[in-house]
Amino acid sequence: MLKHYLLVFAGGGIGASARYWLSGIVYRFLPASFPYGNLIVNITGCFAIGFITALLDERYVSEPALRIFLMVGILGGFTTFSSFSYETAALLRDAEILLASINIAASVFGCLAATFIGILIGRLV
Repeated sequence: MLKHYLLVFAGGGIGASARYWLSGIVYRFLPASFPYGNLIVNITGCFAIGFITALLDERYVSEPALRIFLMVGILGGFTTFSSFSYETAALLRDAEILLASINIAASVFGCLAATFIGILIGRLV
């Protein structure tokens, strides 16, 4: 179990560093008036989780440790939006349209609401 935490820890550092690096490159070419860096990180992370999942599930026999390091560690550190997208895609694949819709609405609106509430409380403190 400790091994899994260490894999997530190591992968998370790699993913977070990659996020910082990629965002920096994006803002060398695009204005900071729109969150292009985060958008590109999220899209890239979603592509990566789909690609890696297909490779690990359909082409290669993977060790659980490799999946934890890549998916939870690196991609989790890079963007949690990739996990959200994969879980929603899995619900849609399983024809769970209602659950997928609830997940989308709750995640987007819940996270935005939590952000605004956090801002309001932070201003009061």
